[in-house]
Amino acid sequence: MTRIFTICILTLLTAPCLSCIGQMAGTVGPHLIVYKTKGNYNNLVPVLLSNDKKSIISYPAPGDIRAGGKSTLPTRLKKGYLIDNRGINENVAFLNITYAEYGKLTEAPTVDKLYGMIKDKDPLVSMCDCGLKDSFRKPKSKVNSMICWRRLFRKCTAIKR
Repeated sequence: MTRIFTICILTLLTAPCLSCIGQMAGTVGPHLIVYKTKGNYNNLVPVLLSNDKKSIISYPAPGDIRAGGKSTLPTRLKKGYLIDNRGINENVAFLNITYAEYGKLTEAPTVDKLYGMIKDKDPLVSMCDCGLKDSFRKPKSKVNSMICWRRLFRKCTAIKR
């Protein structure tokens, strides 16, 4: 009887700790970034520029265009918004080459050549961070709902507005 009582007490004491460990494990990961551009750049390859927009600091390898066999094209939302699937930020620029064309290259062009391929150095109309992607069961549906009810910038943190 004492043994059963001890096990029950230990279970009650450790259960909250196990739940905290699960919450801490879920606090890292990619964020759900929602953005809107000045034009239709949905199929163009994004690169990241320095803050002064004078150099490219990050670009994908042609093989990175598909991650885990899945396309990294942005997810289309209502009213022209998109969910990022590449890892862009407010310093994004878009090249004048499509995902399909870029994915066929055997190697990435030089940084200087990529810089010359930039279509728009300042393509964003707006961008926001909606928190961890893993916290959304159906991100497209949830974000579309926020857009329709004009709650996107109330529920998400504005990066550019």
